[in-house]
Amino acid sequence: MRIVSAALVAAVLAVSPASAQTMQKSLYDRLGGIDAIRAVVDDFVGNVAADKRINKFFANTDIVRLKGNLVNQICQGTGGPCVYTGRSMRETHAGMGVRSSHFNALVGDLGKTLKKFKVPAREQRELVAILAPMKKDIVTR
Repeated sequence: MRIVSAALVAAVLAVSPASAQTMQKSLYDRLGGIDAIRAVVDDFVGNVAADKRINKFFANTDIVRLKGNLVNQICQGTGGPCVYTGRSMRETHAGMGVRSSHFNALVGDLGKTLKKFKVPAREQRELVAILAPMKKDIVTR
């Protein structure tokens, strides 16, 4: 019996570090790091540009700057090494008249991109949970 127990313990120990390591990986790492975040942001911004419900909000936006800020914001929020240095969401969206329907359209555009890149449901939920609290600072009416 002792031999079986030792073998079982050895098997569990052999599997556990990898499983524990996977569980401890940041969302940033599970998403694929900076290159994956850049690819998602590029596609997402394209979805937003094509979305007639909300693209008017971005008509005069410096798209290169927007993409850089989004990459840094997502990177930092998911545990990556980036630092977001852009303005606050409240300051950025002040006076724009963003409604819940506009915010929800943007989230839908992000969801479309995440599905396109086959981001697993768990990671999608975690990312949305990081971004959702910003709604109170973006939606003004």
